[in-house]
Amino acid sequence: MSAPSDTLLTTPLNALHIELGARMVPFAGYSMPVQYPAGLMAEHHHTRTAAGLFDVSHMGQLRLVGPDAAAAFETLIPVDVIDLAVGKQRYGLLLNEDGGIIDDLMFFNMGNNEIFVIVNGACKVGDIAHIQAKIGTRCQVIPMPEMALLALQGPQAVTALSRLAPGVEKLVFMTGGNFTVNTGTQKIDVFLTRSGYTGEDGFEISVQASQADALARALLAQPEVKPIGLGARNSLRLEAGLCLYGNDIDTTTNPVEANLLWAMQKVRRAGGAREGGFPGATKILALLADSTRAGARKRVGLIAQERIPVRDHTELQDGKGNKIGEVTSGLLGPTIDKPVAMGYVDAAFSALGTQVVAIVRGKPVPMVVSAMPFVPTRYYRG
Repeated sequence: MSAPSDTLLTTPLNALHIELGARMVPFAGYSMPVQYPAGLMAEHHHTRTAAGLFDVSHMGQLRLVGPDAAAAFETLIPVDVIDLAVGKQRYGLLLNEDGGIIDDLMFFNMGNNEIFVIVNGACKVGDIAHIQAKIGTRCQVIPMPEMALLALQGPQAVTALSRLAPGVEKLVFMTGGNFTVNTGTQKIDVFLTRSGYTGEDGFEISVQASQADALARALLAQPEVKPIGLGARNSLRLEAGLCLYGNDIDTTTNPVEANLLWAMQKVRRAGGAREGGFPGATKILALLADSTRAGARKRVGLIAQERIPVRDHTELQDGKGNKIGEVTSGLLGPTIDKPVAMGYVDAAFSALGTQVVAIVRGKPVPMVVSAMPFVPTRYYRG
C-alpha cells in the first residue's frame, strides 16, 4: 500500500476517477479510488439503496481453453468444476500443497471447452504463473490484460443496466452471458454475470479496456448510479461476511478453519465421486473429519457491545486475559450501525453467542460471536 505513486499501474478509468474528484490511493499495485467527494458513508448507503459503480479492473481475467480444461482446473481447487453447467458461475479457492489458500476466485463455464476465471488483483501475476505451471500442458491458459472489469451493485442495478442492455433482468444470481450495451451513441459488447462482492444484487461486467470509459460514463448517466470507491466496497463486503484476500484468508489459512466449506461440494469430499485430488486434500479431508481437534481455530463474525470500532490485527482474549485469536477485518458497519468484525478464534470459542474481549489501545471491548452476514444478502435468485 506504500509504493511510490510513480510506480503504480492505472486502470482504463483512471482519468474518469480524477475527473470525478476521487481520492486515489495505492492498492494491489494500482492507483485506485478509495472514495469520491460524497464520502464513504454516503457511497455505502447509496449502494445499499440504489446502485453503485465500482472499478475493479485491477482484478485478473483469464481463459482456460481445451477439452481437458475443466478436469485440469479441478486439480487445483477443492470445488466441482466438471459438473458446473454452461452459463453458470462458481466461487473457488486456489490451494497450495499444504491446503493454504493462494487466492479466492470466480470461474464461469462459457461452454465450448472454455472456462473464464477472475482472480484478485494483488495475486494475479502469481496466480496465472501457478495455473500455467500446473496445468498449462493440459489446456491453454490465456491471460486477458486487454479487458477491464466493472461492478454495478445495488437493488436498482438491474433497473439501470436493463435500460442499456435489455435481457440482463432475466439472469439470476451466478449466471451470465454475452450482451450488447447500447449507450445511445455506440454499442459495446460485454460479458457479464449477475454477481458481485457486496451482498447486494448486481453485475460484474467484463469489457474491452478501450471501451471501459464509454461504458462507465453510460452507466453513470443513469439516475440510479453513482461512483463508489474501495472504502465502501470494503465496508459492504464486511457487512456481507465476505473475505478479503490478504486479510481474512491467505496461504496460512485453509478452507476448514476459514469456514468456507460451503464452497466445497460433496463430490470433492470424502465419499464423493471425485474425492480429494486437489492440493492439500489429505490434510483438509482429515480436518473435515475432526474439526474439533486441539489447536483448531475458526473464522467467526463478531459484533462489539460498545460503540468502539475494532480494527484489523486487534488481539482477542477470553475473560481471563488469555489470547484466543485476532481480528482480521473490522469497522463500524454503516448499515447495521454497530462495530462489526471477523477474525479467527480458538475453536472452543467459536460458537454463536460466545463472549470474547478485544483489546483496543489497551482497553477491553466486549464482543459477541455472531452469525454472518451481518446484513442479509439480497442476491436475485428468481
